Amino acid sequence: MPTTTLHIRRGGPGEAPRHDVFELSFEPGESVLDALRRLRIGTDPTLAFRYACLNANACKECMMLLDGKVIYACTARLEARDMRLDPLPNKTLLRDLATVIAPPDERLD
Repeated sequence: MPTTTLHIRRGGPGEAPRHDVFELSFEPGESVLDALRRLRIGTDPTLAFRYACLNANACKECMMLLDGKVIYACTARLEARDMRLDPLPNKTLLRDLATVIAPPDERLD
């Protein structure tokens, strides 16, 4: 089974950001979102990220940076290498990889 190393940006507004490192095995074809969900369930329940897959991959909730490029975590595939995950830089940070995606006039705050 191949392994990957995820460098995940952690912290919230006003905190000094850090990158936690997680090494995990994966099945070929597994998505970055699959890995994040496994990490939150089995390793670190405090890991924050967004997704809403009931919207048939049209929701844009799981958008983040992978090695500096904007991706959807649900469609990006894991690779046997170091992979750096960061939140979107132009969105309001909630915590870790979770940002406010919807524009203010579309939110139900």
